[in-house]
Amino acid sequence: MENNAMTQNGPAYRTAIGQDSHRFEPAGSRKPLMLGGYQVPDCVGLAGNSDADVVLHALTNAISGVSGVNILGRISDELCLEKGIIDSAVYLADALKTLGMYRIAHISISIEAKQPKLADHIPHIKQTIARLCFLNPQDVGVTATSGEGLTDFGRGEGMQVFAMVTAERIS
Repeated sequence: MENNAMTQNGPAYRTAIGQDSHRFEPAGSRKPLMLGGYQVPDCVGLAGNSDADVVLHALTNAISGVSGVNILGRISDELCLEKGIIDSAVYLADALKTLGMYRIAHISISIEAKQPKLADHIPHIKQTIARLCFLNPQDVGVTATSGEGLTDFGRGEGMQVFAMVTAERIS
């Protein structure tokens, strides 16, 4: 008897979680805050060699959990430090290429940060992630919390993001 959740070539679905965190740049920095490929207006960016898009970094890590190919680290360092590519959407695109016989079916993002208030920006972040991952916006969930100030992120020193990806087998 065949298990409906399995095929001859592996599971029908894979799920993985990714995490990333960055501190804010010093006050007065001109580096923009990028979240999910969306530039949050009038906000100081996050510290890092790249654009420090903590959302796309967590998402890239989650996709690496599905494919088993780590993009952040050696590959992103080569792109950023050697080739000058600081756009995290490029790292995400490289991660998507590693999925092989899987495609992303759903993404869930959880952002922990005291600042900025993200409620008005979440629709833009969802739309941009959906476009970058070839999904409909309703297949992307984004939530934000201050964490009640219990961590450095909730106290305003940076941002932490968890990303959960569900991928389905396409062949």
